[in-house]
Amino acid sequence: MKEKVKEIISKMTLEEKVSQMVHEAKAVERLGIDEYNWWNESLHGVARAGIATVFPQAIALAASFDEEMVETVGDAISTEARAKYNIQHKYGDKGIYKGLTFYAPNVNIFRDPRWGRGHETYGEDPYLTGRLGVAYIKGMQGNNEKYLKTAACAKHFAVHSGPEGMRHMFDAKASEQDLRETYLPAFKDCVEEAGVEAVMGAYNRFNGIPCCGNERLLIKILRDEWGFDGMVVSDFLALMDFHGGHKVTDNPVDTAAMALMNGCDFNLGVVYHNLYEAVKENKVTVERIDEALERILMTRMKLGILGDADDNPYNDIPYSVVDSDEMKKLNEKVAEKCIVLLKNKDNILPLDKNKLKTIAVIGPNADNRRSLDGNYEGTASRYITVLEGIQDYVGEDVRVLYSEGCHLFRDQINPMAFKNDRIAEIKEICSESDVVIAVMGLDGTLEGEEGDTGSDYGMGDKPYLHLPGIQTDILKIAKESGKPVILVNMTGSAMTLNWEDENLDGIIQGWYPGARGGKAIARLIFGESDFEGKLPITFYRTMEELPEFTDYSMKNRTYRYMKNDALYPFGYGLSYTEFEYENTLFTVKDDSVTIKTTVKNTGKMDGTETVQVYIGAREDWAPNPQLKKIKKVKLKKGEAKDIEITLTRESFEVFDESGKPVISREYDVYIGGSQPDKRSEKLLGRKPVHMEVKECFMQELI
Repeated sequence: MKEKVKEIISKMTLEEKVSQMVHEAKAVERLGIDEYNWWNESLHGVARAGIATVFPQAIALAASFDEEMVETVGDAISTEARAKYNIQHKYGDKGIYKGLTFYAPNVNIFRDPRWGRGHETYGEDPYLTGRLGVAYIKGMQGNNEKYLKTAACAKHFAVHSGPEGMRHMFDAKASEQDLRETYLPAFKDCVEEAGVEAVMGAYNRFNGIPCCGNERLLIKILRDEWGFDGMVVSDFLALMDFHGGHKVTDNPVDTAAMALMNGCDFNLGVVYHNLYEAVKENKVTVERIDEALERILMTRMKLGILGDADDNPYNDIPYSVVDSDEMKKLNEKVAEKCIVLLKNKDNILPLDKNKLKTIAVIGPNADNRRSLDGNYEGTASRYITVLEGIQDYVGEDVRVLYSEGCHLFRDQINPMAFKNDRIAEIKEICSESDVVIAVMGLDGTLEGEEGDTGSDYGMGDKPYLHLPGIQTDILKIAKESGKPVILVNMTGSAMTLNWEDENLDGIIQGWYPGARGGKAIARLIFGESDFEGKLPITFYRTMEELPEFTDYSMKNRTYRYMKNDALYPFGYGLSYTEFEYENTLFTVKDDSVTIKTTVKNTGKMDGTETVQVYIGAREDWAPNPQLKKIKKVKLKKGEAKDIEITLTRESFEVFDESGKPVISREYDVYIGGSQPDKRSEKLLGRKPVHMEVKECFMQELI
């Protein structure tokens, strides 16, 4: 393929070359190059191009802690992507969102719960983010030896997580230790293990230099250290920020030159049209243009959309796979694995519909389709809200009373009404019901990307972490009814649910669970399935305990560095059943640590345990014990399974102030169903199995 690409490039004029380096690539008919729009999205399903399966949002997928499932989701998305591309190509539809190059996954670290785009990520932990990013990319790109199924793109490289309103001029400053320990590992995994086809730069500067023109990030680390051989893409219009926001160049010609010569191959935007002028002014070389163009055309060649690709098996995927019954069933199964049970006072859940006559379903997200989607979403053929899921589940056997209760963030639903204009309705339906299910939270119109959201609540980022508007007032009214109240919190991020935790009977973190999420939540509420989701983020008690949003130091952020007890810790989630670990044996060798244990389901129903291994170096400057391995173990009631986990040197590495990986002499290693913190122990009533590991890998230090 590479020789064919070089032959094509050798025949191109400079103008033709430049025309291929922006997302709206023109046709070069004499060389067999069709027009192609590179911009497409697939964060949790094929987006913005008609009907497709809308899977749970990325943060929800992360709560599954399930690599195999995320790879299956990636494979399903790429199957629909190919099917849609095949019919679009058949009818000559070559516009935006119709190609095979997708700008996902987002493997930035969700370091601060105020960040509006955090729900696009896999959470706050570098290890979990890396594992799920790799799984998603493998599913998207397929395993054909010759052709890519689709081309994935890891974004936004690097050190990027808000604030949204400042991203076009913001300088994210991070230490070498934080860079290597937190901000880079997931990208490294995506490149070295998954072979991701593209990497997208971030809008902001990193330590003074724009990420999309940052030689250290794009050349020295990405290519020289990690061996990346794919294409580097700018974020949309990010290059315009060089001269417009960051003020590091004076004009678009200089911007194009700076970006290209410092490692950015491709412009999602329009600035690279100026490369022709940059060559004339001797600010870029034709050799560098040819190098970038080779990577760009190689991606098209590997996709089978340039040159002869009659043997491409993906050309035969039919449109009938899109939104099929199989996809709908998979979507429901995935959603069930993502939902997290945070509180279950006196085992109020699961509800038994045979013992209920009337259920009150209240809240602004109970029947809100936008609370299913998140952002970068596709269009489903049917949406099942939580209200609809409960109505469908109980059928005619139980009466369901519904009230929207309140607006998501304003004081009243009707703009001409007084504050709390549904108070009478709420009081009455709660009084008439046996149990109240309150569906509160946010949706994709409130938290998301700058430019995609905007209201008097906020501009993508969250101004505060408590439930907005009068949602908590409505919950208090429901509580005053004397009936059990179960909160379903539909958000893509952590909220401060202190009153809710102290006063409500049950709390479920529903995320943005996908188009059929309401059905999945209903099945979980009524015990048709068991909860297995775990939190991929920390739920803090207050926003005030966090550092400034603009501070990119990891000190006092996330479970790895925080000193205070969390409200709900990373890795935490309840189940309807119970698990125990027996006969745990740690074997320490010179080059590895092996853990053998028996996981047993000692509860009353079938379930899945998320086995988590944490490692903490006994150094004052080292992070708290960090997640280093995960394993899903499905167990029937009373069943036990033996598992074995091997930890290599890399799992024990910590980073010093210079960003160098080092091995300590003493470690604490834990295996269990949570992280080894006091709050998790209190909430779960059990703690992980612990072992001290000393002098492991010491032969490498002699």
